[in-house]
Amino acid sequence: MKNFKAYYKLTKPGIIRGNILSIVAGFFIGSGGNLNFAILGFCILGSVLIIGSGCVFNNYIDRDIDKKMARTKNRATVTNQISKKNILIFGLLLLIIGTIILYAKTNILTMVVGLIGFIFYVFVYAYFKRKNEHGTLVGSISGAVPPLAGYLAIKNELDIGALLVFLILVVWQMPHFYAISIFRRKDYKKANIPVLSITRGVKVTKKYIIAYILLFIFIGLLPTFFGVTGLVFLFVMLLAGIYWLYIGLSNYSNENDVWAKKIFGSSLLVLLAFCFASVVNSVLF
Repeated sequence: MKNFKAYYKLTKPGIIRGNILSIVAGFFIGSGGNLNFAILGFCILGSVLIIGSGCVFNNYIDRDIDKKMARTKNRATVTNQISKKNILIFGLLLLIIGTIILYAKTNILTMVVGLIGFIFYVFVYAYFKRKNEHGTLVGSISGAVPPLAGYLAIKNELDIGALLVFLILVVWQMPHFYAISIFRRKDYKKANIPVLSITRGVKVTKKYIIAYILLFIFIGLLPTFFGVTGLVFLFVMLLAGIYWLYIGLSNYSNENDVWAKKIFGSSLLVLLAFCFASVVNSVLF
């Protein structure tokens, strides 16, 4: 049971839970009201396994820096609770099973996009986050794949809707992860990870966060403008974006870590609002 828990934690369950929400949101936007919950279930299952695999391999690659940070120093990859060989086998099995499920139960396009997300997270992001401050932006590409997979699973078409779903999550992630880089900057500094809050400073990072929230508000309106979603989606996304901006501006003078945690917490509520807007839009649009 102890080893089972260690394997489970290697998949980063917190990340998976957030991605399930975004998969559901993408699916409902792509469905246009023509819901097929079997496809949604298989998309979630296959995507979760691939995401979990990516997290396992990411933990394996990052074991040298994880041992330097307080929040990651007890991971099984650092403590050697699980052998390196078994970690790699576990990650590979998750990847293979997830890929087969997406291929057999959704469509080839969804499978391909899922694998692209895996490659970006495990290889491209893992490289860039050690090299420069733009690793966050690179990582947002893989982080925006789950809602795109949800959209493609039911729509099976790379169209303007797919692009907008992808962009919404790319932009949403930037304030979310920049906020983390502020209140965990000491850990990142110990591990020599060049996040923006270290390379450019907290003041600059806070300005970037506000700028990205403004961009999020704008992009959140585009699906309705292009006829992908209806007015309910626009209304909910606009309110969520304004709320996020209000949290950022009204608390701007607070102590940096306190402010960043408020931005992080409110970002999760915005993600929930995105999922809610997508579901309601599918019913009413």
